[in-house]
Order: sequence, then C-alpha cells, then structure tokens
Amino acid sequence: MTNEVTFRIATLEDLPIIVEIYNSTIPSRMVTADTEPVTVEDRLQWFYSHNPEKRPLWVVEFEEDICGWVSFQSFYGRPAYDATVEVSIYLHETYRGKGLGKKILSKVIEECPKYKIDTLLAFIFGHNEPSLKLFYSFGFEKWGHLPEVAELDGVKRDLLILGKKIR
Repeated sequence: MTNEVTFRIATLEDLPIIVEIYNSTIPSRMVTADTEPVTVEDRLQWFYSHNPEKRPLWVVEFEEDICGWVSFQSFYGRPAYDATVEVSIYLHETYRGKGLGKKILSKVIEECPKYKIDTLLAFIFGHNEPSLKLFYSFGFEKWGHLPEVAELDGVKRDLLILGKKIR
C-alpha cells in the first residue's frame, strides 16, 4: 500500500463516486450551495462540460481508493476569460483533515501552465474556514466578497472569491 496521491482523468464510470463524494458535503452546509443530494443524471451535462485537453476533471486516488475529485471549469463562459478557471476540490468525508487538500491544490497549481491557465479562482463560503485556510496558504487572495448571497437552513451566508495569478 502506498501513501502516494495520484490523479487521473475521470471517466463516466467514475461519475457515481464523484456524485457520492459531492453529496457527502451537502449536510455540512459549508462546501456547496446545493441543499439536497444530486443524482448521476443531474451531473451528466456538468461531467461532459469537462475536457481532458482544456478543462479536466480528475479523480484523486489515495491508498488505491478514490478519495476525491478536482475540476477546472471555465469562468464566465466568454473567450476573453479563457485563461481563467474556477477550481473545485471535493474530498470524501473519511479523507478530510488529513493534508490531502494541500497535495491536491499543489498538483492543480503545477498543472496550470499545461492547460494555458494563468488565473485560478475559488468560490468559498465565508464560514468554510478549513478551505479558506488551505487556499490562503497557497497564496490565494480575497478578490471578492458577496455578503449574504446564499441562504442555508435559514442562515444567510457570504461567498468569497479567492484568486491567484499563476504566471
């Protein structure tokens, strides 16, 4: 058994575990604005919007198990923003708090030049201190603050936009 974290491009066969990991974050009300579980069918269009040559969706494996996933998504969908992407990282609940986020984010930053990405964005709830701490530790800065734009279980929540220039 290895302690190495490996990445590979996700396949359609990985979508059920990707959805399972995503859904495992919903109850915490810290990671996603979805309030109810999504289905594999719900996520098909999102899955197909990723492209291994330009906007990859990776599964992350640790000790031979899929422990999470990470994706690049186009920002705002206009050609002038082509070198800017939103990064999303999701870890299975049993793998959170073990330092894997650092390994994943490090790898993602390292991969940016390959995909001609010069700006990374992360959209993180203001109360998600673990994720904010992770991204700030990699030099991300707060580029935007959207106060009380989300409501989770009757509580208004802020959304922060963190950014990092790669080149």
